[in-house]
Amino acid sequence: MSMPLRMFAFALACLPAAVVANGPAVPSEAEVERHARQAMTATGARGLAIAIIDRGKVRSVQSFGERNDRGDPLTPDTIMYGASLTKAVFGYWTAIQVDKGIVVLDNPIAGMLSRPLPEYGNLRAYGNWGDLAGDERWRALTPRHLLNHSSGFANFAFLEPDGKLKFHFQPGARYAYSGEGIMLLQFALETGMGLNVGAEIDRQLFDPLGLKNANLIWQPRFAGNLADGWTADGSVEAHDERSRVRAAGSMDISVADMATLSAAMVRGWGLSRAMRREFARGTLPITTRSQFPTLQGEAPVTDRPKAAAALGVVAFTGPQGPGYFKGGHNDSTANTMVCLERGQRCVVVMSNDVRAERKFPQLVESLLGPTGAPWRWEYPDADY
Repeated sequence: MSMPLRMFAFALACLPAAVVANGPAVPSEAEVERHARQAMTATGARGLAIAIIDRGKVRSVQSFGERNDRGDPLTPDTIMYGASLTKAVFGYWTAIQVDKGIVVLDNPIAGMLSRPLPEYGNLRAYGNWGDLAGDERWRALTPRHLLNHSSGFANFAFLEPDGKLKFHFQPGARYAYSGEGIMLLQFALETGMGLNVGAEIDRQLFDPLGLKNANLIWQPRFAGNLADGWTADGSVEAHDERSRVRAAGSMDISVADMATLSAAMVRGWGLSRAMRREFARGTLPITTRSQFPTLQGEAPVTDRPKAAAALGVVAFTGPQGPGYFKGGHNDSTANTMVCLERGQRCVVVMSNDVRAERKFPQLVESLLGPTGAPWRWEYPDADY
């Protein structure tokens, strides 16, 4: 080897592994804090928490600002609302059930149920299945359709002009975000298969991973270190003590536990290698300009994101290779989880102030490098 080549090889060997193989090096805690403070100043957000995962391990967990209007500090162990990050966790747990032979992704859920779905009627805890009487398209629904948001339902039936659940297209035909579809899979697993989804997620995910500050239903022990939230106009919104397990979005979790969970998911903990690939394999191209409104028309090909729906997450491929992401949002909550397969790298951002959301794309890209995540589809009103 010539001297220049030897010098180049030595210099390359001295670079951090993350720079050589997996994009930018893991940011320091000081860098994370700098970017977090900038985002909070720019948006007025009162609380923000960030976790960094690299090579499938949690590298840092930090929180900034306040957890309530009294000024109590937001800490890594503060209980925050997971919102729709719950869907990603439910999708991953369902993948575990596939590995166990309990669920078959592409078999109709009709086979799980002891009687036709509409005969279960309209159930306050789950959904208005009785509204589907006379429409046999429910028989075509599969767990994959429900997890990749191709059920044909609106986000929730109560958002329909008449408040009734209905199909807007043939199941599997296209993407349209639907919490109602997620809830239907929960119903089929619980009613048809006899599984207690909340208890089983505790038993198979949260407990083995040592997550003490995570649950799909309110726990009295959470009350001592709980995050209230701030809405877009700066109003305070108290943390909702959710009394039902709802796979579409009832999870309470600290950022520290969400970091541990995200690290487990990106390295495929508890799954076969094949099922880990399937979890984040985009099988349904997304054809809308933005995620919401959920039943908008399909966009021209040039305006569609380069992304596809997987099992509770959205898959994409960018400058650093394939990855997946999931957001979570309500009037006083903004969360995002972005993971890159190469190097098993993730950034998790959780905020108890919805105003922080505007800076999420810049924040994640500053910490993880260019990802290729479909930011404009997820956050069309964010700063770029």
